[in-house]
Amino acid sequence: MKKIGFLSFGHWSPSPHSQTRSASDALLQSIDLAVAAEELGADGAYFRVHHFARQLASPFPLLAAVGAKTSRIEIGTAVIDMRYENPLYMAEDAGAADLIAGGRLQLGISRGSPEQVIDGWRYFGFAPPEGQSDADMARRHAEVFLEILRGKGFAEPNPRPMFPNPPGLLRLEPHSEGLRDRIWWGAATNATAQWAAKLGMNLQSSTLKFDEGGQPLHVQQAEQIRAFREAWKEAGHASEPRVSVSRSIFALVDERDRAYFGRSEGEDHFGFIEAGTRAVFGRTYAAEPDVLIEQLRQDEAIAEADTLLLTVPNQLGVDYNAHVIEAILKHVAPALGWR
Repeated sequence: MKKIGFLSFGHWSPSPHSQTRSASDALLQSIDLAVAAEELGADGAYFRVHHFARQLASPFPLLAAVGAKTSRIEIGTAVIDMRYENPLYMAEDAGAADLIAGGRLQLGISRGSPEQVIDGWRYFGFAPPEGQSDADMARRHAEVFLEILRGKGFAEPNPRPMFPNPPGLLRLEPHSEGLRDRIWWGAATNATAQWAAKLGMNLQSSTLKFDEGGQPLHVQQAEQIRAFREAWKEAGHASEPRVSVSRSIFALVDERDRAYFGRSEGEDHFGFIEAGTRAVFGRTYAAEPDVLIEQLRQDEAIAEADTLLLTVPNQLGVDYNAHVIEAILKHVAPALGWR
């Protein structure tokens, strides 16, 4: 059995070919798609966060709205770029959204990816200390965030407060019990996956990964997942970790599917996303259900993971994306033992 959810980047464009022509469209349709996915029996609604782009950005108002409109589905991010985040303010936002959702948040965080502007996090008031990189800064923000989510008091109370204080040091409120165990790290390398395991974070592995061996994406991801689980075991955590992988998968069951995705390339690509950093970009799976089932049987990373996130073409509208999700749940998942 696997949990199956969708992952939306929340693109919007004023183009007449787009069903999401404004930021309002992208946000409201994201809520509608989460509601539709829950009704179809999907397990998760996840959203990507990008700054300075016509995409979803500030995640917590959206997560809270989805939480208020749904009752069962997991609600998450994949991922929040921690270079941009004040971890204390983020802990308050996350606690509030999780309480609204009844403890269903699954927050994916990471160092982030190349953004639309140069060093965009500087505009948010952040800069790495001397001798450290922006990646170091992101990991430090993540560590502070994780510590705050434990709910332990750390702040000296005012002896003359406006309102009475409980005894002892104060923590941030609202605190949502259990959220600390539902934080995921989006890892692009084996080393950062192992680092996340030591800190007790779950693992998210995307449709791209830094190339560490030249093999297809699914092979490298499977190795990454095994390294993560071994590091988790060595760290001595009492619980079992969760692992998700993201994939672009389309079952071609009608003429719309064939028109949109019938000519998709079925191979991984290698390229550079940062100077000197080679990455492998995952293929798009698009085929008739019987062919698709056999292709997905060969994906080693999907086999290793307990959660699969389907990237959706959100600009094609809620109805079509609900159809994409339903086609996988109905025509593909049962044959692979995922349902």
